[in-house]
Amino acid sequence: MNKEQLDELLYQSLETERGGVKIYETAVRCAQNDDLKKEWGKYLDETRNHEVIMLRVLDAFGLDAETETPGRRIVRTKGEALVASMETALRADPAAAQLVAAECVVEAESKDHMNWELIGEAAKKLTGEEGKALKEAHGEVEEQEDEHLYHTMGWARELWLESLGLPAVLPPPEEQKHTKSAIGADRAKQARTEML
Repeated sequence: MNKEQLDELLYQSLETERGGVKIYETAVRCAQNDDLKKEWGKYLDETRNHEVIMLRVLDAFGLDAETETPGRRIVRTKGEALVASMETALRADPAAAQLVAAECVVEAESKDHMNWELIGEAAKKLTGEEGKALKEAHGEVEEQEDEHLYHTMGWARELWLESLGLPAVLPPPEEQKHTKSAIGADRAKQARTEML
């Protein structure tokens, strides 16, 4: 395994979680639907915990959590842009800000989900304390990351449908069916017509 690239993934993962905290703090302020506000509040708490978990992982790898890398700077800049987009939407049209926030969360969670998928793959190949640290972290976080991504994708879709004046299922089927996988998300999406 390319150790330098694995370290880069870990640094980017920490930065993704740190940015995720700011993204969720802003998204919660944008949420007008009480169920969505509650769900994002839960995800905010989980993301704060994911940051702590990543700090433990970096410590197990002997990495300085404040080391700056070009990739890490890019992740931070992208997160700041998502927060700025939500802030702009809040100032321009608070009602539309909820939809903008859902899209921003989906974008952020796509990167976060991929990070944890890659961490899981790396964990399968590593042994010793580093392998143990990655396996434990992945076991704690992966299912939550699936939920964050798939549920928010459902919220974004249904909020868009509602804004178009089309029938929407709120909370979305992904949340109602407690979706935690791509297959489950697809099944939930297919079931939405029965839920209308």
